[in-house]
Amino acid sequence: MPWDDCLLEYDFGHDHPLAPVRVELTMALARSFGLLDLPGVDVVAFRPADGDLLELVHSAEYVGAVRHSASVTHAERVRFGFGTEDNPYFPGMHEASARIVGASVAAARQVWSGASEHAVNIAGGLHHAMRSRASGFCVYNDPAIAIAWLLAQGAQRVAYVDVDVHHGDGVQAAFWDDPRVLTISLHEHPRTLFPGTGLPEESGGAGAQGSAVNVALPAGTGDEMWLRAFDAVVPPLLRAFEPEVLVTQHGCDTHALDPLAHLLLTVDGQRAAAERLHGLAHEAASGRWVAFGGGGYETVNVVPRAWTHLLAEAAGQPIAPASAVPSGWLAFARQVTGRTDVVSVMTDGHRPVPRPWSAGYDPADPVDRAVMLTRRSVFPSHGLYPEP
Repeated sequence: MPWDDCLLEYDFGHDHPLAPVRVELTMALARSFGLLDLPGVDVVAFRPADGDLLELVHSAEYVGAVRHSASVTHAERVRFGFGTEDNPYFPGMHEASARIVGASVAAARQVWSGASEHAVNIAGGLHHAMRSRASGFCVYNDPAIAIAWLLAQGAQRVAYVDVDVHHGDGVQAAFWDDPRVLTISLHEHPRTLFPGTGLPEESGGAGAQGSAVNVALPAGTGDEMWLRAFDAVVPPLLRAFEPEVLVTQHGCDTHALDPLAHLLLTVDGQRAAAERLHGLAHEAASGRWVAFGGGGYETVNVVPRAWTHLLAEAAGQPIAPASAVPSGWLAFARQVTGRTDVVSVMTDGHRPVPRPWSAGYDPADPVDRAVMLTRRSVFPSHGLYPEP
């Protein structure tokens, strides 16, 4: 995995929801479990992305504006989407953002070259940035750039699965007309959450029909129904598409405690999603798996546990849900955050068992209706039948 403490410098400032402490606490928890010392786990160096890499997805004008953001006017910043409440300017913004992209491309390189079967950039997953605009706490779109880099290396089929509570709009937009990239996003319905996109009928541009897949779930969806939706959509599409690489974004803002959204997953449901995606990487993508972090704004009791489970899954050494959180990490988390309510076990005490889609479609259930809308929108493009 690519890592350096400089990745913590992507920092919009005090009281911004995307606090770098959530990544700092995740890495500390992973180290407490010994994950970075496991055989086969390599922490690799990386270089900040240069202009050529950034311009695989972003316009040269936008990259130049970010690069020179210290010296442009506020009006010019706002034109490109930064200098706003969501994306406030901070010194060194270009450099910090380019490092995250560099780490994500390094993860893709590790997998594409065969140096590693799996690679994770836990600081990545900034999926909202558009070609010429910052959006949703995201300056450069590192998942999209990593995918574009894979295509430039000769990959012909890349699948992207986004389980963040927010629609993965920037990645979808980057590959809207490209049938080589299948983007799948499971997210809270756009009528109740930013960015207001991600309806099932958004299914790809000309020549790429069915390449964009959106599952828009109602507020209040919990583990069992979220996993039921995942199982009904993601595995059959990945099996049909047969990607050469599976790229995933693991925003954990689907959790019931997240302050910015309205789904009701637990850490256990999020752990189950990571486990499923790992299995699908082996089943459908010859084991090639590139994973990123993403959103998640309960910085102490959700993000570190969810992402440590992800890192353990990618390392092939899953952490048992009932495992105690190491006491040294608990003390560190309390010291760093001032919180005294730090959860001391790696589970929320839930063991989700979703009802399989094959058991039947319930038209009275809002989640089932959402799933059916998605299946009817995109399954025929992949030679699949929408009905159970």
